Amino acid sequence: MLADHPALDLLNTVMMVDGRKTDLLNSDEQASTWLAQAGFGPASLPSAKGGVLLSKLRTLREAVEVLVHARREERGADPSVLNSFLRHAVPQLTWGAHQPELDRFHHHDEAGRQLARLAYSAAELLAEGDFRLVRQCESPDCSLMFYDRTKSHKRRWCSMALCGNRHKVAEFRKRRQGQTG
Repeated sequence: MLADHPALDLLNTVMMVDGRKTDLLNSDEQASTWLAQAGFGPASLPSAKGGVLLSKLRTLREAVEVLVHARREERGADPSVLNSFLRHAVPQLTWGAHQPELDRFHHHDEAGRQLARLAYSAAELLAEGDFRLVRQCESPDCSLMFYDRTKSHKRRWCSMALCGNRHKVAEFRKRRQGQTG
């Protein structure tokens, strides 16, 4: 994941490809795989059927996007959609074979549990994150966001291997053309 925060990685599942916004999540299977890659649980979710997981993940993504942009712009926003996912992030005490366990994200199915964990991660970012470090890639052809965890806090690109390298190549070509002209 490029963004260094799962909530921002979720936003990055919509990206610019050949000048057009493209959604990388188009099925329950892709949604389930993305949740697993982001560290929220197993990739195979038996309850992920009929587009339900995809729909819920897209709803969460839209809510997080609105709230992140509002937070970056220091304006108010309605967190009710995010809060509807957080209602499922309520700790419960469960009792296995003679041993209690604190289930921090108790939910009736694994998909709901994963979405609740992701929603909680987004809420933590919104409430406690340093939004001076939440940035959008400086490439004009890129829409990806990231949390700048570099020591100097001067990260400019979603990825040095992608946008950063393209910028360096373009700058090199400009300098080279200036020398030959």
